[in-house]
Formats: sequence, structure tokens, C-alpha cells
Amino acid sequence: MVKNILRSFLLLMIFTIILGFLYPLLITGISKIVFLYRSSGSLIKYDNKVVGSELIGQNFTGEQYFHSRPSAATKDDYYPLSSGGSNYASTNKDFISAVKERISNFRKENNLEDYIKIPSDIVTSSGSGLDPDISVDNALLQADRIAKKRNIPVSEVNDLIRQNIEKRMLGFLGEPKVNVLKLNLLLDNLY
Repeated sequence: MVKNILRSFLLLMIFTIILGFLYPLLITGISKIVFLYRSSGSLIKYDNKVVGSELIGQNFTGEQYFHSRPSAATKDDYYPLSSGGSNYASTNKDFISAVKERISNFRKENNLEDYIKIPSDIVTSSGSGLDPDISVDNALLQADRIAKKRNIPVSEVNDLIRQNIEKRMLGFLGEPKVNVLKLNLLLDNLY
């Protein structure tokens, strides 16, 4: 019996060293060589300063910027340590109330008529609550506000959106989208 316990303990130590230390170090080393940008967090730099990651959303509130999806992480911010969805059902009265308020605010903010359809991604949060992307329709609805605030033709903002569309993954997964941080940095850089 003692012999079996010692063998089991030895196997536990061997597999702990192999799978707990050596394998993760090997995979991390390979990813740092082959996928340096991705393995470092897909960080975006502006003027040699890290301003964010293309994988984590940020809260933009100025009228001259594209606005991100609402965050379920916290009420007022995109705090990444509390990432998560709201977990409200579509019939929950708090959820319905929040969506109605967001629709009203989005219409007011972008001077949109009642008949214009509002994309769901501007009034609902994603599963993580930190989605860095918005739909193309969402971005196009915000273009007029941004153009007016920056005193540039709306056609230039629309062109910028179209030039930065990220296509579906593998040609069929997901929807076309634009990264909010990248768009806002391009706007600041160009105008």
C-alpha cells in the first residue's frame, strides 16, 4: 500500500512539473516568438504610449468620439476586473427599462428620428461587458454627430468607418464590425 502511495505521489509530482510548469513555459515562449502582438495583449500605442488594447472596450463619452457598447461590468466604467454580463432576461423589467433609456439617450445624442432603427449593440451590453467593437450600422448612425462636432464632412467620417471594417472571422463567423478605440484614435490623428 505504501508503495502505491509513493508511486502515485511521484506521478503527481512529475505531471505537476510537466503540465504545470514546463508545458505552459513552452507554449508561452512559442507564442512570444510566433504571435508577439497577440501574446502581449494586442496593445495599441499612440505617441509611443499604450492607450489600450484592441480586445478590451473603453468608455468614450465625448461628442467628438464614437461611443462603445454599454458595459455590464460596472455602471459608469469599463472596469476590466469586474467583467461580465448583466444576466438579465429579455423580459426583466430592469433590463427593459435600461434599454428604453439607452434608446432614448442614443436618439437624443445623435439627433435621430423615431422611425430610425437603433442597432441592438448600442443599447445592450455584451457577454463580457467589455466589447471593444460596434456594428457598422451603429458607427454610421454616430457619424453625423462626430462630423458636426469636429467640423468635417460626414462623408469623411463614413469613409473612415468603411475603411476600418473588420470582416467576419473565417468569412462566416460573426458580423462585420469596427473597433471603437482604433476609430477614435484615427479621428484624433487625422482631425
